[in-house]
Amino acid sequence: MNSNINNPLEVIDELNLKILSILQEDARTSSREIADRLDVATGTIYNRIKKMSEEGIIKGYIPFLDFQKIGFDLTALILIQVEGGYMIQVEEELAAIPNIVAVYDITGEHDVAIIGRFKNRKSLNDFIKNMLKMEHLERTVTSVVLNVVKEDFRINLLS
Repeated sequence: MNSNINNPLEVIDELNLKILSILQEDARTSSREIADRLDVATGTIYNRIKKMSEEGIIKGYIPFLDFQKIGFDLTALILIQVEGGYMIQVEEELAAIPNIVAVYDITGEHDVAIIGRFKNRKSLNDFIKNMLKMEHLERTVTSVVLNVVKEDFRINLLS
């Protein structure tokens, strides 16, 4: 099957959005339970989930963790200016670091924004010092999250 579909909207209809909404709430929901809730055949649900997985719409299933409760007390947002022409290289290096949970190309004064999770100030400090040794980094600005008001990457797909 082609994992580089030309038009993802060919795969995303209202039924698929409903399936994705249920999976966003609880990725452990079985195809049978989804089928019952949506009044659709179980095979239809199974096949649609399989196709959305093959097409890269569903990238995986992970638990929604409370990172503080498992010892990652610090979240940092780091803005980075990169020497021209090296942004992809720098982003790939950063993305390979286990503590980094998000890497974004951004507009504005900085080129890249990353979000990292750290166990304590020392691990954040060590990370920043090692990151600053990377080639092609021109400038960084680090902000530490003091309080998480909302952190939920799910969105309402049916609105």
